[in-house]
Amino acid sequence: MASGAPLFAGLLTGIIGGIVVASISGSQLSVSGPAAGLTVIVFGAIESLGSYSVFLLAVVLAGIIQLVLGLIKAGTIGNYFPSAVIEGMLAAIGITIILKQLPHALGYDADFFGDERFKQLDGENTLDALNTALGAIHLGAFTITLLSLLILLYWPKLKKLNTVPAPLVAVVIGIGLTQIFKGSSLEIASKHMVSIPTVNSFDEFIGLFIFPDFTAIFNHDVWIVALTIAIVASLETLLSIEAIDKLDPYKRVSPTNRELVAQGVGNMTSGLLGGLPMTSVIVRSSANANSGGKTKQSAIFHGIWLLLALLIIPTVINMIPLACLAAILLLTGYKLAKISLFTHMYKRGLDQFIPFTITILAVVFTDLLTGVAIGMVVAIFYLLRNNMRNPFGYDLEEVDGYKRVKVYLSEEVSFLNKAAIQQSLYNLPRDVHHITVDGSKSRFIDKDVVQVIKDYEQNALSNGKKIELIDIYDKREIPNINYLFKKVQPTTKRRRNKLTKQD
Repeated sequence: MASGAPLFAGLLTGIIGGIVVASISGSQLSVSGPAAGLTVIVFGAIESLGSYSVFLLAVVLAGIIQLVLGLIKAGTIGNYFPSAVIEGMLAAIGITIILKQLPHALGYDADFFGDERFKQLDGENTLDALNTALGAIHLGAFTITLLSLLILLYWPKLKKLNTVPAPLVAVVIGIGLTQIFKGSSLEIASKHMVSIPTVNSFDEFIGLFIFPDFTAIFNHDVWIVALTIAIVASLETLLSIEAIDKLDPYKRVSPTNRELVAQGVGNMTSGLLGGLPMTSVIVRSSANANSGGKTKQSAIFHGIWLLLALLIIPTVINMIPLACLAAILLLTGYKLAKISLFTHMYKRGLDQFIPFTITILAVVFTDLLTGVAIGMVVAIFYLLRNNMRNPFGYDLEEVDGYKRVKVYLSEEVSFLNKAAIQQSLYNLPRDVHHITVDGSKSRFIDKDVVQVIKDYEQNALSNGKKIELIDIYDKREIPNINYLFKKVQPTTKRRRNKLTKQD
């Protein structure tokens, strides 16, 4: 609805995300489907391209681009997201879910269900909607929410009954209460109910599919939309995969390049059949993990159940009150943003806690990608600061009345350390007569740092000081011959001959 697309398109995307993407993906817990992060892009693209069928062509092309990105190993970028930012993103998603679902839990439904951005399409923001909802509480919906939360919290503790999933019990009771409330002041309005297309025949089902318009293949705007979708969807997928791996109790690592290939195939399929662009979705995936999912069979079967529900029981699905789903998502949000997580991140130090906190605030008050980008900038700042703090160590001693300083360079000395090393060398006490700069333990010394040290050598000599430089050179160009010889230690004649040939 928020994307300005047919309702069936969203369901179809969820079906394909389950059956197609999960079958190819290497992630065991990731669940793919239409993502809130793409809503604005999709809405604008459909309007600018003029027709939904032309937009579908852009989705197909976006899938091809993602497939190519996966094949050229572009998914490795996902390995460089700082842990504090990913943890902050998860907590922010949890808080956002709670803020967005509270109005639905209270019976206020002016905004689209599932819209996760702070600034809404209706001109209000999340806090405005929450404030309005507090003044328009519907007693029937609120009653269903409270009862659903009690079931979700206490049903799993009943040993003989907990084989039936608590969310399913909550939904069934919610449907029952909706029927009981009819005709009373507690009656649930139709706008507070699930709404999916009702299919009465196979021909009617086939008629729901829309196919791309390939005649627009040379349209410049189509390719711009395709590239935009491919980049945003890939970034959101990589972020989600990284986050879901942290929720995995078995701590499995999902292959990111394979995930891009899976998403590419999924978006190609979705575009060809009339669906929306998709990504790996944190909310769905975390719900999967929290419900006890262990392998990707849960994601595949979820796609199958969606398809069967659409074909067989759409009328029953449309009897579910949104308050039930809001209760389920409120609990999901709480599990993502537990207070213990904040305590844990604080104990890890301010260089972790501050990027974590800023990421949360940025995601909650903007959107997922913007918030993560802000968190990345803060995390990189702390990374650079820590890197500049530890470029060297030194010993100061006095021998025969003369002060001597020995400076030890660290293992990696980059251009970021240039200023700190230069300042420290030129600020050494004036009564130091002998200076040694030792780079023997360094695997890399940047050219700029080497030049700074060489310049200081000339300065020290001109001031009558003794200075000794040990292994100070750009180690990318000149191999450490002594290091190589230490590694080559043949113990037999046969071994010696083999090494000689290799050399």
